[in-house]
Amino acid sequence: MSTIRSFIPGVSVHVVQRGNNRMTVFQKPADFATFLVILRHAAGHFPLAVHGFALMTTHVHLMVTPDEPNAIPKMMQAIGLKYVRYYNRSYERTGTLWNGRYRAKIIDDAAYSLTCLRYVDRNPVNAKIVATPEEYRWSSYLANGFGEWPNWLTPHPDYLALGGTVEDRASAYRQLCAVEIDEVQVAALRCDDDD
Repeated sequence: MSTIRSFIPGVSVHVVQRGNNRMTVFQKPADFATFLVILRHAAGHFPLAVHGFALMTTHVHLMVTPDEPNAIPKMMQAIGLKYVRYYNRSYERTGTLWNGRYRAKIIDDAAYSLTCLRYVDRNPVNAKIVATPEEYRWSSYLANGFGEWPNWLTPHPDYLALGGTVEDRASAYRQLCAVEIDEVQVAALRCDDDD
């Protein structure tokens, strides 16, 4: 993933933010829940759409589409500052939490966008935390796979093209997610140190 900081409006991006030295950034359910509250607030405050997320113990995956070139950097800065304050206060620590800047990769076609969304939602399965994506509550899979959409999460246009109804789209997406992503596609989605 590159370290670009200005993005093309309307072009989706896969964002990864990792804990410093791969440290645990979510230790208990309240940490995950707090991050989602901060993400929800940021999604409503900055001109962008959040399509997918997976909060892992050591890192975060997001799939977003900005409406303005600087929307993603502003959102990530706001999320980072608020969550670090919360985390440091909660665990009586000081200092950095994140491993430098987030990493970002442009998603430039429909097939790639659906593969990226699947990669994000299947990340807990690939990490062997759960056997199936619906078992993990800290990802966007329940929205994409079952139509349980929180008001701050926006279906990606390529996801919407999967079917004419909520159930058709959710069913098609569940079928896509039932199949592992092949290694060539995974390599295109990841950077060398990405999970």
